[in-house]
Amino acid sequence: MLRYLVRVLIASIASVMALAVAAFTDERPADQTIQEEVWAIPVTLPTIAYVVRPVGKGPFPLVVINHGVSMNQKERGFFPLVEFRDAAMWFARRGYMVVAPSGTGYGAAALDDAERGLYSLFFSKVGSCDNPNFRDAGRAVALIDKWIIEYMTDQKLIVPDNVIVVGQSAGGWAAIALSSENLPGVRAIVAFAAGRGGRVGGKPNNNCAPDRLVLATGEFGRAARTPMLWIYIENDTFFGPELSRRMHEAYTGAGGKAEYHLLPPFGNEGHFLVSSPDGLPLWTPLVGAFLDKHR
Repeated sequence: MLRYLVRVLIASIASVMALAVAAFTDERPADQTIQEEVWAIPVTLPTIAYVVRPVGKGPFPLVVINHGVSMNQKERGFFPLVEFRDAAMWFARRGYMVVAPSGTGYGAAALDDAERGLYSLFFSKVGSCDNPNFRDAGRAVALIDKWIIEYMTDQKLIVPDNVIVVGQSAGGWAAIALSSENLPGVRAIVAFAAGRGGRVGGKPNNNCAPDRLVLATGEFGRAARTPMLWIYIENDTFFGPELSRRMHEAYTGAGGKAEYHLLPPFGNEGHFLVSSPDGLPLWTPLVGAFLDKHR
């Protein structure tokens, strides 16, 4: 029964979201080389995704983009249909097929409290600040990335050995977790403002068990061999410079491979750099050079 309801929900969501994306696209200048779609991806945890790709049959190299999380149920319900459109378009213009999954419990994919156990397992809960489980929270979303990559490979839509994973905030934390899996097809990983447990109670620079976060970062680095690019911003009030440097030192000190860049302040809150079109000139040179190096 649960699976049936999820399938019905996804079918309904896909129709509504497709219309919404079409309307949103009409507001922007036409681009004859890129097409935008919304897919229902039938993996173990059915997933709605914003998909951007060059026009043509492909196969294309793949970029998977993970979004962050919110502890506020109302904010999850109003989560934007397409959070990283400008970033996704930038990757697509470089020839990538971009899949940006919308987490269960977010936006049009939100489920009510009856489904909260399934939702919280994958997208929210890290436990209490006294005893947080940052490691499993990252690995759960990384598992969904793995399912998406496997599905796209099975469908012969992508170049199987040319996959990039990108994440922001908790999505970036999932990308760090994924690096420890050393998936053969994943060439490189990019993390923007990565972490978990930031702004506890909505207070700037009030982090949940930062020492535990650093410890978990080192645990991922111990197994990780996939090249990573970490981008943080000076005025990020979720994961500030001191904490992000500690995380990077723990990760690379344990054996992980990660370039670290701290960008100057951006707007009123640097945490959301990658979701703003104004941020493109700041991060795209770094990411472009990194991708060229690992092409």
